[in-house]
Amino acid sequence: MKKLMIILTLFVALVGFKTATATRIISGIVISADDGTALPGVSVSVYGTKIGTQTDGNGKYKLNVPDNAKSLTFAFIGYETQKVAIGSSCVIKVKMEASSKSLNEEVVMGYSSPKQYNNVSASVVSLNGRVAGLQTTDKYFGYNAPAPIADNESYKGIAENKFTNSVNEPLSTFSVDVDAASYSNIRRFINSGQMPPEDAVRVEEMINYFKYDLAGPKDNEPVAIHTELSSAPWNPKHRLLRIGLKAKTIATDNLPPSNLVFLIDVSGSMSDANKLPLVQSSLKMLVDQLRPQDKVAMVVYAGAAGVVLPSTGGDKKETIKNAIDNLQAGGSTAGGAGIKLAYKIAAENLMKKGNNRIILATDGDFNVGASSDEDMEKLIEKERESGISLSVLGFGMGNYKDSKMETLADKGNGNYAYIDNATEAHKTLVSEFGGTLFTVAKDVKLQVEFNPGKVQAYRLLGYENRVLDKEDFNDDKKDAGDMGSGHTVTAFYEIIPVGVKDSFAASVDPLKYQKTNTVKADLNPSAEMMTIKFRYKEPASSASKLSQAVVYDKPVEFKQTSTDFKFASAVAEVGMLLHNSKFKQKASFDHAIATAREGKGTDNEGYRAEFIRLAESAKSLSKSGAIAKVGDGEEEE
Repeated sequence: MKKLMIILTLFVALVGFKTATATRIISGIVISADDGTALPGVSVSVYGTKIGTQTDGNGKYKLNVPDNAKSLTFAFIGYETQKVAIGSSCVIKVKMEASSKSLNEEVVMGYSSPKQYNNVSASVVSLNGRVAGLQTTDKYFGYNAPAPIADNESYKGIAENKFTNSVNEPLSTFSVDVDAASYSNIRRFINSGQMPPEDAVRVEEMINYFKYDLAGPKDNEPVAIHTELSSAPWNPKHRLLRIGLKAKTIATDNLPPSNLVFLIDVSGSMSDANKLPLVQSSLKMLVDQLRPQDKVAMVVYAGAAGVVLPSTGGDKKETIKNAIDNLQAGGSTAGGAGIKLAYKIAAENLMKKGNNRIILATDGDFNVGASSDEDMEKLIEKERESGISLSVLGFGMGNYKDSKMETLADKGNGNYAYIDNATEAHKTLVSEFGGTLFTVAKDVKLQVEFNPGKVQAYRLLGYENRVLDKEDFNDDKKDAGDMGSGHTVTAFYEIIPVGVKDSFAASVDPLKYQKTNTVKADLNPSAEMMTIKFRYKEPASSASKLSQAVVYDKPVEFKQTSTDFKFASAVAEVGMLLHNSKFKQKASFDHAIATAREGKGTDNEGYRAEFIRLAESAKSLSKSGAIAKVGDGEEEE
């Protein structure tokens, strides 16, 4: 009898445990009640808990929900927050109504130190439940939403490219940039209810976040070049030239084997839910893409650096994932020591004909040992000669060091992405797996020679930290950007044609000691406007190859341009507005949003629709004056 009672007690306990921990998956889609379009980036949470997610680019979501949960909360900037009963259904479709309040009417607080908010009531809300500088209570989100950005972030100052006189300087030279971190970081600011700091806006990274429909190269070349010329949408008197590059796409089965080292920041600053836990789930997505011929080692650093996983075959996924799951955050941040150890491990397992790469996951807050941007730059420049690339995945907010991470990826011949949610991790590490990890053309440079007979002045939009001296173009020792499998790159030049009176085309007095070259405008409509030279190296070569294209002064009407041209120009227009560019001229959010809608195209993954929503939110936020405050870029010792 006693044994029977014990068995019954255990049975009841097990049933109770199962009931308490049982979950089910709820999925669905969130759309706008106004026009039925999908809403990406909507916060979806289990009311009264910290369980939450966001809708993807198609407005879809999936959430593991406890059986005893009663309702879900849906919140998005510019829309009324909704609390929806779960009931017995496992599929919940939600239509969100536009908020009756404008963002101007809602309270927006600056992102300052949390110490300043000791006496501020948590009932002060901005942007449908997101509180700037605090965490929201369950009165609004149903859980403690992530605290938005504090003022300890750092960004490199951006000195915008100016209009350059083509007579005095006919050559414009720059390195390609395939990074996209700036866009997802900007999205994080706007979705948190504030305009991004101006120096966080890198226009070229915004443009290159999106895929464009460009034909791939022929004759076994690694990269194809395309051009398109029209009027500038923010000043129809000016021309806008789009240069598009498309790298060849290599099937995953044909990609070379990879020698990867995961370098993971496990310092105390990484303890937040949107840092180390998101790092872990992101890297496990990448592990799922690995093949048996690939190898992964794992190095971590906090107060010191250490190896937690020796180089392991890609078919040992459970072993690799277990090592990732066992990571815990705590301690200070010896980033320099971690990078040195990661290069050492990568060199010990070097694959001569493979892809050798370190993947650093961090918030960039190094505070032990070599930690300044200059220290990091010297370290990486020395190590990259080994043939090992360094890619950077940025996480978190508050103490985010964008300036340092951009430097690391740039000097390490890798790419830089900012991961703000699981959807972005999937885009970077799954959907764009080949482009993120496998280089098909390295040290890619562009040099444009403008014909002064057609071009009075020109300006490169973005790429400020990628500008090269004209002599660097032919110097094969000069480092430049790399392109991965399937990558596309877009660059825009704004051009002032000869004969157009414009305050941007400044003039100077004639020189006293030498004659000023004068050029008569060639009115021949078929005359060359410019020549674009393109130089790159094969992945295993130290000698570059050259190709070129000629552009004639035959612009098409803006309405007749491709959908990609329209959309990319709209992204550039929004970028100039977010940066408060002195060259924005007649740019406006209304115009950019209308242009982006015309250039939306098929948008199977929903990223362009998300951008349009983001631009609409930025338009409203611009009226509120809610600009995020960040640090001065100085690193704390």
